[in-house]
Amino acid sequence: MSTRPPAPATLVNRVRGLVHRACGVYGGGPAMPDLLAAAARLDEPLRVAIAGRIKAGKSTLLNALVGQELAATDAGECTRVVTWYRDGHTYRVGAALRSGRWCALPPGATGGVPDLQGLSADEIDHLVVDWPSPALRSMTLVDTPGMDSLTAELSGRATAALTPEDEDGPGAVDAVVYLMRHMHATDVSFLEAFRDDPAERRPINTIGVLARADEVGHGRPGALASADRVAARYRADPRVRALCQTVLPVAGLLAATAATLREDEFRALAQLAEAADTESGRLLLTASRFATGTTELDLGPARRAALLERFGLFGVRLSVQLIRSGVATTAGALSRELLHRSGLVPFRDALTSRFAGRADALKARSALRATEAVLRRYPVPAATALMHELELVTAGAHEFAEIRLLDTLRTGALLLSESERDTAERLLGGEGVHPATRLGAPVGSGPEEALRVAQAALAQWQRRAEHPSSGRDVREACRVLVRTCEGLLLGVLEAARIPAPRTTSPPMSNGGVAAGPGRVADCS
Repeated sequence: MSTRPPAPATLVNRVRGLVHRACGVYGGGPAMPDLLAAAARLDEPLRVAIAGRIKAGKSTLLNALVGQELAATDAGECTRVVTWYRDGHTYRVGAALRSGRWCALPPGATGGVPDLQGLSADEIDHLVVDWPSPALRSMTLVDTPGMDSLTAELSGRATAALTPEDEDGPGAVDAVVYLMRHMHATDVSFLEAFRDDPAERRPINTIGVLARADEVGHGRPGALASADRVAARYRADPRVRALCQTVLPVAGLLAATAATLREDEFRALAQLAEAADTESGRLLLTASRFATGTTELDLGPARRAALLERFGLFGVRLSVQLIRSGVATTAGALSRELLHRSGLVPFRDALTSRFAGRADALKARSALRATEAVLRRYPVPAATALMHELELVTAGAHEFAEIRLLDTLRTGALLLSESERDTAERLLGGEGVHPATRLGAPVGSGPEEALRVAQAALAQWQRRAEHPSSGRDVREACRVLVRTCEGLLLGVLEAARIPAPRTTSPPMSNGGVAAGPGRVADCS
């Protein structure tokens, strides 16, 4: 009787085993806290930082993602301390101090600045806010001070939270959402700094957001369409492609307000929609006139100012238009329409497909960098074998090979045609790591069509690898793509319960998609 061969160890489990053996070598020594943190990181949600310049809309976007006004968003520079937002059973706030001590803080009201109980910002490494939210189950969001904050100290805190302290150290986060209003020299400088290897750019773990998209074109009716066009230009720009995966327009204020829209706000907007065109048009001409102008409507200046703060002028104009046209006749309908137009849904999809879908590979890479930093800092004799194992894991992991090749493709360093490059990026997970997305099979197609597409992709890159005009770097890239196609083909065959043919290289255990998380190694 034949037995099924054991499934290959996943990347996360190989890294977990390495960290566990390192704990055995350094047990009880000064390296243990770093190794314990590396082990725990493998089973934590992905850490995604929200970064950008002052008033780019970082806290507003975070509130929109969570669906709750957790982060303060007043007119001043709100985020003075790096703050982590995690999923939790209840609302709790605490501070991780630079001394290594943990300090619980009173929760206070959501959407306000936490009460630090006399602690100075210099004493705090970062704040931690726990909040029960489905959006925080797959990733921990890290809110940061502006990259061009009013003081060098604040800017330094943001940089320290996002980049390693030294070339060999791990960063505190696995991926970054970078907000920009227009591409500025400060934005380029930061994006070039946020990379795992100082000699290389790593766009794979960065998504760009054209924030405050409703303000493009001064909040005119076509503002969101204009923002779409600007973001498309950025996506096509080789300089931007080399720095981040994609650029998406998001009207953060519109999205945050849609998630928390109140019935009294809808009634106030309905009053504006029911008013004569001349009256509402006069009020909505400028933000100043809307907030302070005289009107016969039962909406005092304080009420209108509150609407302006919550919706922005574009949001008020759009809401009035939707209510007046009959598209949104209830508060719930208006909330759905504003959310749809804000760009938040495509952005959430990008976070899921591009970050959460590749979470294991990103977390494993962070844990490996932390372990490597320990091995180099404490070069005991027993660490030699561990360093060799670490190098084997790093070189042999196909997930890392895909990430490296995807980065290389986005920097334009390979001599491939535009069509070949687009196909290769999709196969490598540049548009999402789900097998159907990688293959680009038609929506709703069955296993036969998926099998045909996978076989055609495999044949294409095998031919390209063997073509006489292919240089060494192209042949190496094709070998990575061939293995990816083999993994995808194997996944299609297994799903259809068709016996797998012999392949030229060992297939991935998960069809090219990062394997699911396992248990943390016991390093105690």
